[in-house]
Amino acid sequence: MTSTHSAPNTTTARSSHILPKALLAVSVGLALTSCSNSDTATTDAAVSNQTLNLYNWSEYMPQEILDGFEAETGISVNYTTFDSNEAMYAKLKLLDDSSQYDLAIPSTYYVEKMANEGLLQELDKSKISNFNNLDTSFTNTKVDPENKYSIPYLWGSTGLAINGDVIDPATVNSWNDLWRPEYKDQVMLTNDVREVFGMALLTLGYSGNSSDPDEIKAAYDKLTTLMPNVKTFNSDATRMPYIEGETNLGMTWNGESIIANNEGLTSLVYKYPSEGALLWMDNFVIPKNAKQVDAAHQFIDYILRPENAKIVSEEIGYASPNSAVLELLDEDTRNNPTIYPTQEILAKAEFQEDVGDEALQLYQQYWDKLKTGR
Repeated sequence: MTSTHSAPNTTTARSSHILPKALLAVSVGLALTSCSNSDTATTDAAVSNQTLNLYNWSEYMPQEILDGFEAETGISVNYTTFDSNEAMYAKLKLLDDSSQYDLAIPSTYYVEKMANEGLLQELDKSKISNFNNLDTSFTNTKVDPENKYSIPYLWGSTGLAINGDVIDPATVNSWNDLWRPEYKDQVMLTNDVREVFGMALLTLGYSGNSSDPDEIKAAYDKLTTLMPNVKTFNSDATRMPYIEGETNLGMTWNGESIIANNEGLTSLVYKYPSEGALLWMDNFVIPKNAKQVDAAHQFIDYILRPENAKIVSEEIGYASPNSAVLELLDEDTRNNPTIYPTQEILAKAEFQEDVGDEALQLYQQYWDKLKTGR
């Protein structure tokens, strides 16, 4: 269930697919220069009775951005959250005719699914003057050719989290290490069917995007043997079980580990597993029956300004697909491999893709069995 609030000061995120050409983005990104002038997007502050209904991951938009957008445009933002792509999709599909949301941020493989089902409306690029700030490695992907329906927001990874005060990080390098018997009742998994099964598939030598029923069944069987070690599932704020001492080892998103360090848990170590990390990208979309369509375009364009994308990336701890941002980032952020992994790490990682409805239903059936212990 989602909750409505004014918006967070810190952040979280989750899953998706980027084309392989994105592997080049990090290695060449630091040399890129700004390709847009944000002055063209600047408008005078206005008085407005409009409210933009934004449906987003928990803690995934800086308050400074929301305040700045409202001050400039007069448009207030009602921030409502979800904790999984599946929950977001179900809500938007159920409320398709209610016009409840004007802007949402699903992961890329759900952009393709939602567009194919007619749940999204096409974007008007003439209203997004800062589109060209985006690195072309993250645009015109196979899941959304020409970006008809989506605009990249942030991208990141899902890897291992280890509380170094309790467990020696040097002893944990593989997804398979989560199965070790000494970690009984200590492991946290994200509350995300594709991520958890993707992790298990990688340990078996399969693609994390497998649609093969036998491989999916094998992943389920292996995951059942992990359950004695699993303390909790969390995709709301994956840092919190570590900060609160509930768990000491498991999965997390790279940005969440950065925030945990900044919030005082400096012992939390983020690692890219030897089998490979799971990589994702989240994107802005406008639901089919959105009411405030112009306001949604304004907000997207506002985020694409380099100075605003910089605020987002530095506060939330995830990599920006905005090439104009890289030269503005502080050195610690730009050179932090947890945020901007090396090409060697990226070469071993796998980006989430749409596996098709039939395979997704199979994943969901096994997921339900796994979590209920049946």
